[in-house]
Amino acid sequence: MAPKFSKDQVKAFIKENALKTMADVQSALKELFADTLQEMLEAELDHELGYAKHDVANKQTTNNRNGKSKKTITSEYGEQEIRVSRDRNGEFEPMIVKKHQSNVSGIEDQIIAMYAKGVSTRDIQDHLLNLYGVEVSSTMISNVTNKLIPLIKEWQNRPLQGVYAVVFMDAIHFKVKQDGAIANKAAYMVIGIDLDGNKDVLGMWIGEKESSKFWLSVLNDLRNRGVSDILITCVDNLNGFSQAISACFPNTEIQKCVIHQIRNSTRYVSYKDLKKVTADLKPIYKATTEDMALVELDRFEETWGSKYPLIVCSWRTHWDEIATFFKYPPEIRKLIYTTNMIESYHRQLRKVTKGKSIFPTDESLLKMFYLATMDRSCSKLGANTTAALGLFPRPDQSASALR
Repeated sequence: MAPKFSKDQVKAFIKENALKTMADVQSALKELFADTLQEMLEAELDHELGYAKHDVANKQTTNNRNGKSKKTITSEYGEQEIRVSRDRNGEFEPMIVKKHQSNVSGIEDQIIAMYAKGVSTRDIQDHLLNLYGVEVSSTMISNVTNKLIPLIKEWQNRPLQGVYAVVFMDAIHFKVKQDGAIANKAAYMVIGIDLDGNKDVLGMWIGEKESSKFWLSVLNDLRNRGVSDILITCVDNLNGFSQAISACFPNTEIQKCVIHQIRNSTRYVSYKDLKKVTADLKPIYKATTEDMALVELDRFEETWGSKYPLIVCSWRTHWDEIATFFKYPPEIRKLIYTTNMIESYHRQLRKVTKGKSIFPTDESLLKMFYLATMDRSCSKLGANTTAALGLFPRPDQSASALR
C-alpha cells in the first residue's frame, strides 16, 4: 500500500506551490509526477551500475553513465518530457519506463474505449481535459487508434471454417473524404452461421459504391481463407449478386430477402393502394408450402396484375431465389427469408457512427467498425434454430448431401 501523506505535508505542499485553483493543483501534480519519475529512473541506473552518481569510490564496474536522452511520455497528467539516463555499454534496461514505451497510464485504453463508442476526436479531447486535466492532441488520438491496424489485418485474414450453413451478405453506406472530395463508400459486411449455430462476423471490406464485382472479390477472399462451401446465402436484390455467388460457390442456394422484394414492389404503387397491396402480398410469403404460395401469387395477379404488372413480373422472375426458404422447417425459414440478422448488426454500427457524418479516411471507418464488432463478439442462435441446423451435414460429410 502506498504511504499516505500527513496533513502537515499536504499543507506544506499547498503553501510551497501557492495552490489556489484546480488548475494549480493539476499543474503542481504534473510537475511532481515528472520529478518523481525522473528520480526513480536515476535510482534504477544507480542500482544497475552499483554506485550512486559521483560516488566513484564505490564503483566496481567498467560501465559508466553516458548522458541523458529526451523522451516524451503520456500519463494521467498529459504529455510530459523526461530525460532518461544512459549507460555507455547500452546494457541498462529501465523498468519504470521501458525502452520504446511512451505511455505510462491507462489513457490509451480510455481513448480506444471512447473511440469504440463513436465519440469524436474533439469530444475525446474535451472529456480527458475536463475530467482529468489531461491535454491530448488529435495526432496522439490518431496514433493510439492506429495501433489497431495490425490487429484488424490479422483478424481480417484469419482462417475460417470450411462449411457454413448460412451466410448473410449486405453493405452499409457512409461518406468518406477521398482526394480532397467527399465520396460515398460501401462497407461490405458478411455474417456466417456455422453448423453448430454459432454466428460470427467473417469480415468487412471498404470499397466504392456497392457492386456485384466487388462482392465477387469478397467471396473469393472467403474462399482463400478456407471456406469451401456455403449451403445458403441470404442477400438483397442487387443486380449480378447471384451470378457472383454462383461463380465462387456453384452449389450454394440463394435466398433473396423477401422484405427487399416487397420494398422493390411497392415502388410502383400509388399511396392510396399501398396498404392494400402490401396486405395482399403477405399471404404469398406466409404460405406454409411453395405450392400454396404460388396459388396466392396467382390470386394477387388476378387482383392487381392489370394495374401493377411490374410487381407480378418481378416476383415471378425472381421466384426461384425468393422461394428457397419454403424447403426448410419453420425455425430455418424464420432465420433466412430476410436479411434482418445483418441489418440488426448494421443498426449497431450506425449507433456508434451517428456522431460522424463524414470519415476522414477508409481506415478511420474500418477502425470504428472493428471496435464495434469486437464489442458484440460471437454468439449462438436459439436452441430450436440450432437443433434445426442438425439437418445440415457435418464438416466431414459431403456438403452436397443436403441438396
